[in-house]
Amino acid sequence: MILDAHDIPSGTGLQADLCIAGAGAAGITLALALEASGLDVILLESGGDAPEPAAQQLYAGTVEDARLHPPAESYRVRRFGGSTTLWGGRCMPLDPIDFEARDYIPHSGWPMGIDALMPWYGQANALCEAGEFAYTAEQAFPDASNPSRPMIGNFESDLFSTNTLERFSCPTNFGERYRARLAKGRVRVVQHANLCHLPQRDGAARLVGPAQVKTLDGKTFTVAARAYVLAAGGLETPRLLLNSPGASGRGLGNAHDVVGRYYMSHLAGTIGTVDLSGAASVWHGYDVSAEGIYCRRRLALRAQAQRALRAGNFIARLHHPRIPDAGHGNGILSALYLARPIVPYEYAKRLYGDAPGGIGNWLAHARNVVMDAPNTVRFLTHWLTHRTLAARKFPSVIVRPANLRFSLDFHAEQVPYENSRVTLGDERDTLGMRRIHIDWRYTPHDVATVTRALAALAQEIGRTGVGRFSYDPAAVEAEMTRYGAYGGHHIGTARMGNDPATSVVDADGRLHEADNVFIAGAATFPTSGQANPTLSIVALALRLADHLRSRANVTDLPLPAPAAPPRSSPSFPSLSR
Repeated sequence: MILDAHDIPSGTGLQADLCIAGAGAAGITLALALEASGLDVILLESGGDAPEPAAQQLYAGTVEDARLHPPAESYRVRRFGGSTTLWGGRCMPLDPIDFEARDYIPHSGWPMGIDALMPWYGQANALCEAGEFAYTAEQAFPDASNPSRPMIGNFESDLFSTNTLERFSCPTNFGERYRARLAKGRVRVVQHANLCHLPQRDGAARLVGPAQVKTLDGKTFTVAARAYVLAAGGLETPRLLLNSPGASGRGLGNAHDVVGRYYMSHLAGTIGTVDLSGAASVWHGYDVSAEGIYCRRRLALRAQAQRALRAGNFIARLHHPRIPDAGHGNGILSALYLARPIVPYEYAKRLYGDAPGGIGNWLAHARNVVMDAPNTVRFLTHWLTHRTLAARKFPSVIVRPANLRFSLDFHAEQVPYENSRVTLGDERDTLGMRRIHIDWRYTPHDVATVTRALAALAQEIGRTGVGRFSYDPAAVEAEMTRYGAYGGHHIGTARMGNDPATSVVDADGRLHEADNVFIAGAATFPTSGQANPTLSIVALALRLADHLRSRANVTDLPLPAPAAPPRSSPSFPSLSR
């Protein structure tokens, strides 16, 4: 059922076996997976079904270096569905090497291997509506009548593969897609409910609760649960932990000052010119699988090459010329430039960067649109029918240069670094919680990963005779930080591990310092890999749901008594079981 916290009398005490905070990809996945578990579950969500500026403002905070990190409230959404209301839908799993402890990657190694996650990836793919779990061209296109074309004909390399795929969700808004199912189910979804504090339980140092919850209109109530799951995202999760003192007084789970540290994103940028005029064929667009899923191939640095180069994980895509430079002469790209005023910030940042302005540049783009009118009209028609009006949206702009000269779009692993972190600032929000301060940092090893991978790719393109990749090695660092921390990939701030001195949760997502608090989401990833995190977030949430349902013995944990409601408050029987 779906309830609204505004309808709950102030002072009410709710009870449940499990309370989940955050109705994004992780929280909704947990709720769906636990529907038939027999557990009494409450799912708290700060927002409602639609965007609400007052709720979104709760995400605001400060940033150490605005050049390197977007505003704290960007790339995440405080509403039912969370950031799935915003994402682009790109899905791919982590790679086996991402889980390894690599001597050349500081603080690497998960307390599990990829085998622990593989049983859940297929179901995660289904929830994300990305089709079957098939992430190579051979798996996704086994039928000769529907083949996947080679990315670069005659490019055979021991360093880079070209057969791994990105698969694309609709993109699925988990709030819209699964609302009706949750509305009919046993899980109690409470909207406009802000979890603000998880106090230590009286007389039980390793247990917390009842949770203190507030609404923006001033109401307060509690949720007394046997266990709690924080599924609020990689920035809000450390904020929630640090706003609750915990047994140490330094923050819940923060006795060793690890909460908020090791904050990672991905290293991303666009660089150089890839001239593939010597290739037998070139295909950089989307193939469509038998079940109608858009799939795209990319260049991926093989695991053995990563080890030999002592570099992090790295992939690259063939990309169109930079949009802001009218010198490309392409009407399609110029039309996108002229559409800047209506493009959301989260996409404009990547599409345009620090775009040149002025009437001269605008006129040059307008001239391109006019001179290249037939191609522009065809593109806009395709975009309208296959993107704007389509339920499953064409994922991105694909422009094939007539001269087969592309720019290179790269996406790479960031090394976990203890001084890249999220802390609490001095400002407080309207609920009285301290806001976050973000100090995202990269390291020389991050620059080395991109530098070594690009050099290896240039070598391989030249060696195989398919063309030439030219770029300025001195510009690598500037290009990989042009957009700062990449988008909404907030990773590692409550990392999992076996050692409480260097991690926040164990392999099951349970807080080292509390027996009844779990964390779901990319905050728990010890390393970032090359993959966008959403698919693995959902897979880990499914794994956690299985643990909570069958092995965590949630119902064996004691249930604290809820706070007594004020005498003047009316009864609210539908809210407690």
